[in-house]
Amino acid sequence: MIFINPKIDFAFKKIFGSEDSKDILISFLNALIYEAQPVIQDLEIINPYVAPKIRGLKSTYLDIKAKIIEAETGEQRTVIIEMQVLNIEGFEKRILYNAAKSYSTQLGSGHDYSLLNPVIALTITDFVMFPELGNVISKFILKEKDFLIDYPIYDIELIFVELPKFTKELSDLVTIIDKWLYFMNKARYLDDVPEVMGNIPEIKKAFYIANQANLTLDELDDQEKSEFFIQDQRGAVTKAVKKAVKQALREGREQGIRQGLEQGL
Repeated sequence: MIFINPKIDFAFKKIFGSEDSKDILISFLNALIYEAQPVIQDLEIINPYVAPKIRGLKSTYLDIKAKIIEAETGEQRTVIIEMQVLNIEGFEKRILYNAAKSYSTQLGSGHDYSLLNPVIALTITDFVMFPELGNVISKFILKEKDFLIDYPIYDIELIFVELPKFTKELSDLVTIIDKWLYFMNKARYLDDVPEVMGNIPEIKKAFYIANQANLTLDELDDQEKSEFFIQDQRGAVTKAVKKAVKQALREGREQGIRQGLEQGL
């Protein structure tokens, strides 16, 4: 079997954001947001994945937005789930903007603010955002600056999952959190569903959806285009860095020559 890369935008949305992926998404969110506790009773995917209707028509795959219902409290929350492969400029601001926008646009004019539901922005990155933190999953809420006291309500929460920090091998997987993170990092390199992961029905189903044999020609085309785009963008960044280093070295040499001439060397 050949599995598509779940980090690519098309694949991520197909696996976790399809109409029949609700059980997969519940398991995934319970693991990453609620530390594997069965907090989410039900959810509705607000912007489900839709396969391209016309071959060659470029599809846009951004985030997955879902409305979750917590089992014990019945409280509703909006969750924005995004997979980000490239560390682009303005990325951090976009996360905050999307969370604030989802929070502020819930109410119509004149409605009571108490009706606002909390928003969670879950961002999974294929790069390290917080090198000073050792944990894979980081959670941010509003706090008082000097005394670090929590704001009275937890209505906007930013959660980051930094995949490069997860380095466990297959034999080291214990929790469902481990298994979902391993799926995200290694699925594309596997040729079968590992037994230790296949015993989780939702992960087994995710592998089934990720199997290239189950994709249409249009979907395979979208996946390939997404892969090429990421490669091109990474190549552009590498080229820019090399050019900047080369320019800095040249300027450094020129400055050294000037200083030498001024000192009569």
